[in-house]
Amino acid sequence: MTHWRLIEDGFADGFTNMAVDEAIAEAVASDRQPPTLRLYGWQPPAVSLGYHQELEDGIDRAAVADRGYDIVRRPTGGRAILHADELTYSFCIRQDAIRGGHSTMESYREISAGIITGLELLGAQVSLGPGAEMPPPLGEGLDADAARAICFAKTARCDLQAAGRKVVGSAQVRRGGGILQHGSIPITIDLEDQIAVMPGSDGRLSRQVLAGAAMSVSELLGRTVSYDELAAAVAAGFGETFGIELRREELSPAEQAEAQRLREERYATAEWNERRPVAGSG
Repeated sequence: MTHWRLIEDGFADGFTNMAVDEAIAEAVASDRQPPTLRLYGWQPPAVSLGYHQELEDGIDRAAVADRGYDIVRRPTGGRAILHADELTYSFCIRQDAIRGGHSTMESYREISAGIITGLELLGAQVSLGPGAEMPPPLGEGLDADAARAICFAKTARCDLQAAGRKVVGSAQVRRGGGILQHGSIPITIDLEDQIAVMPGSDGRLSRQVLAGAAMSVSELLGRTVSYDELAAAVAAGFGETFGIELRREELSPAEQAEAQRLREERYATAEWNERRPVAGSG
């Protein structure tokens, strides 16, 4: 394989973003497209739910609606994320085309190496979350259940962290021999906005708790980082890590058509976003 694809298609609503990610994943898994790194943003901002997550679990739907934000269910697992001032990455590759592709955690390590290298190019040092180490303390009088539903309130082994605080939250799904991994890289974090739309499972997630658990790239670097600067660094990080040429391309006509279908028939529907997931479904 001589090159991988780089798709930088700017900002879109959450329904479109999830539909495009799945359309690319299908094309890559079926070997119709090479491994693909996609970099994008969200307009308007949106709360994305993990595939198995209850819509009522820690989300204030009225606050989301008041702000004009969307709610969309991801094809991947994990907990809720507010996508606002961030760069989102998605990476699709066949399991047999990446070292460690047989293992979910090993493939996380391989793919996350591209993000780590990209952030290092900006001067930021991050690493995968600790395996056995406990997450940051939740604070006096606050039960862990308050933060259970919120992605950036806790660092998992597959996330990237600095000084015990989450910097990148990622999730993965594996279907048809392919891997889709996507994740949120906050440029800045508006704590008040985060807590307003995602107050936690018992409505008591505090500013102090979230500030102690999450960190944006701008805070980590101690300076303002632009979307374009971060996107360029992540793309360069993937190219350097995997020793591959990334070629800027557009979605194929078939991918565009499939993304449109998925948006209309799945991701933009109440049936998909408001359903009660069945444990073990995929």
